[in-house]
Amino acid sequence: MRGKRSGTGAALLAGGLAAAGLAFAPTAVAVTPQAAAITANCGVFGGGAATLTAAQDGTAATLTLTSTAITAPLALGQDTISSTLTLVKPDGTTTAFTGTRNPAMAVGDPVTVGPLDGTVASGDSLEAYGGSLRMTVFGIPITCRATGPQSPGPFVFD
Repeated sequence: MRGKRSGTGAALLAGGLAAAGLAFAPTAVAVTPQAAAITANCGVFGGGAATLTAAQDGTAATLTLTSTAITAPLALGQDTISSTLTLVKPDGTTTAFTGTRNPAMAVGDPVTVGPLDGTVASGDSLEAYGGSLRMTVFGIPITCRATGPQSPGPFVFD
């Protein structure tokens, strides 16, 4: 009888440790791809190649746009560009990523906006083509649009 109790106790202890391990294990949430290339047209403000970088933590996601082809038309202070990046789902609905985060930029510096905050659901597939990036700089609205699908493909959120 004594052997059965210690065997049962060991099994319960092992089960408890396994459950505790699962409770403390980090959640594996990822977006793929983590970066995608686009070509953007910003009208009179220029255009060219840009990179979108995505990150996800549960339903919270961020996107950052960087471009050496799109440059700052004026010297800009840190966190002075109000931005909304709208991406499109396969069904035509959109998801917006917004924020006022950017590094300080001198005239002619590459443009970086973000990370911009948005909310996603598991399985969301988001594409820049068909959406837009709207930035407001010193009260001047600037709209950029992707001229084709992003590469290597849409962002798919876990």
